[in-house]
Amino acid sequence: MKKIVALFFLLSMSLMLLTGCGSDKHEIALITDKGNIDDKSFNQGSWEGVVEFATANKKTHQYIKPEEANDAGYLAAIDLAVEGGAKIIVTPGFLFEVPIYEAQNRYPDVKFILLDGTPHNADYTDFQTNDNVASIMYAEEQSGYLAGYAAVKDGMTNLGFMGGMAVPAVQAFGYGFLQGAEAAAAELGLEDGAVSVLYHYTGDFAETDTNKATAKTMYHEGVEVIFACGGSVGKSVMAAAAEAGTKVIGVDVDQRYDSDTVITSATKGLGASVVAVLESIYNDNWSEYAGKTTYFNAANEGVGLPTEVIGDENADAFDRFENFTKADYDAVYSTLENGSVVPVREITVEDPNGYATAEELVSGLNLVKVAVETRQ
Repeated sequence: MKKIVALFFLLSMSLMLLTGCGSDKHEIALITDKGNIDDKSFNQGSWEGVVEFATANKKTHQYIKPEEANDAGYLAAIDLAVEGGAKIIVTPGFLFEVPIYEAQNRYPDVKFILLDGTPHNADYTDFQTNDNVASIMYAEEQSGYLAGYAAVKDGMTNLGFMGGMAVPAVQAFGYGFLQGAEAAAAELGLEDGAVSVLYHYTGDFAETDTNKATAKTMYHEGVEVIFACGGSVGKSVMAAAAEAGTKVIGVDVDQRYDSDTVITSATKGLGASVVAVLESIYNDNWSEYAGKTTYFNAANEGVGLPTEVIGDENADAFDRFENFTKADYDAVYSTLENGSVVPVREITVEDPNGYATAEELVSGLNLVKVAVETRQ
């Protein structure tokens, strides 16, 4: 199935219109955020879900990249999609929370699938999810937990975390990463403080020389692997890792195809969740998601590490680890799936921008084996 999706995705990239202009009507539309549908991240994962469902069910579909990456630009793109015949609009990411808050009232007959966000007004004084909106969230803390666990079980004890902006999803990835490392260290019987983590937020989601330099410094100081959790920040980290001969953990989608430095990725089931909600619409089961927030997690295969290599059924998706195996992964995944392990998603952070101190991370996440150093 993954091979089929990949082929349809490549074909669609050559056929779909970037602006959404043209005389043809399209029933399903996806609006990109600041990135493109080939960003190897959130937009691409979401678009692949649209392509998979629409192709299998013979539904017309398109994507639109807004001319401006702001609320007004996103709303204008939504207007364009509706004018183009869209009855269902998929919007990937928290940047669409305010635009969808407005659009859900403007277009009550259109169904919106808002990924990784909940509709609210600009000043956060009112949150409202109408019956024509499905708010889809992901248990990033579980995916991050798996990544941190795998790194330490593989034998790494000097870890790094480079998040983008300290928004809830990125925070949850980081908190889970620390907790997974803690759990693995405890299982291995490591001493208190045996695992060290350099913890940093870049303040953006961009590929920049600054972000590459930050990653390069972290590697120079002995970090063995960096969990790059910030969209295109990952490209900067991969570039630094390639020069340093070190490792990266990707995010959102399987990024092993972007760089040999990527040993695994903390993924969200973006495509799978889009397909699930689209199926509910066309199978008259929209009420399952309408007007509320639904979390995709380990119990419904909404998060995880990659277990297959696209294009090679016989390949081992864990071949870039030294010791961590698929059996190890299945064992730890089952603890999340059955609820015997429940990673903390939120902690109290004093800083209004969401940047936790080392002390807040240690106390809030009950870290003993893991020592944290934060950098701003």
